[in-house]
Amino acid sequence: MLRSKPILLAVAVLLTASLACSVQGNAIPTPDPNLVNTAIAQTLAAQTGQVIPITGLGSPTPTLTPTFTPSPTLSPTPLFTSTPLVPQITVSVATNCRTGPGKAYDRVGALLVGEMAQVFGQDPTGRYWYIRNPDSGAEFCWLWGEYATLTGNTIFLPIFTPPPSPTPVPSFEASYDGKDSCGNWWVEVKLKNTGGVAFKSISVTLRDTVTKKVLSLSADGFTNIDGCTVSSTKDTLDLSGTRVVSLPDFSYDPTGHKLRATITLCTEKALGGTCSTQVIRFTP
Repeated sequence: MLRSKPILLAVAVLLTASLACSVQGNAIPTPDPNLVNTAIAQTLAAQTGQVIPITGLGSPTPTLTPTFTPSPTLSPTPLFTSTPLVPQITVSVATNCRTGPGKAYDRVGALLVGEMAQVFGQDPTGRYWYIRNPDSGAEFCWLWGEYATLTGNTIFLPIFTPPPSPTPVPSFEASYDGKDSCGNWWVEVKLKNTGGVAFKSISVTLRDTVTKKVLSLSADGFTNIDGCTVSSTKDTLDLSGTRVVSLPDFSYDPTGHKLRATITLCTEKALGGTCSTQVIRFTP
């Protein structure tokens, strides 16, 4: 109550001053409510030390409209499938690995189904791949790509010049393949060319170790006799080729006898050129 007296006194002074001015000017103006409110607020602030907001009759209270910031929409992070940088190779069929791109080169390993090897280059034809040898021995070798599947980045694989082709070496495998007859009896052997050159002639010496009987044969080409009806001759035993050949006939049935056959194949007719010999033992 004591503090309100100065306030009322200030208001009375203001009103008196206003009336005095009115009397002198012969006009009675309406007191400005904003001035009155301002005076009251200033007087209270001076006494209390508080800042009091002034609200005038002609000053509308502003209405604030809240502004909402939309939340950012998050896009799903794309999933990337990584591709191995180092090219790898697998095969669907077991494939030999050689010192060069071709069968003329020596075999130094093999890539088996289920195995994987690193690829370092390719030959100019794009048919052979230079890989790390999956077997012991030579560190690298050439793999035929017929049954191969590659993964990884192969764009920048270098093209390697293959080593000079080695001098072809004739070789073959021989195995007993059965016996046949047409009055007399003969045995048959299967020949497989495993070398780097074709064969054109054959020589055979066949010994029965039981009866000591020795038979011989020399011919150009390779003949197969099927019973009493069919006889066919093939001039050449090509690379990787196989052929069943009928050997000289016995006048008796050699079943149960231990036989030894010495077989020589040559690269030219009449047993010329380069020759290779195999000895096999079998019992019909």
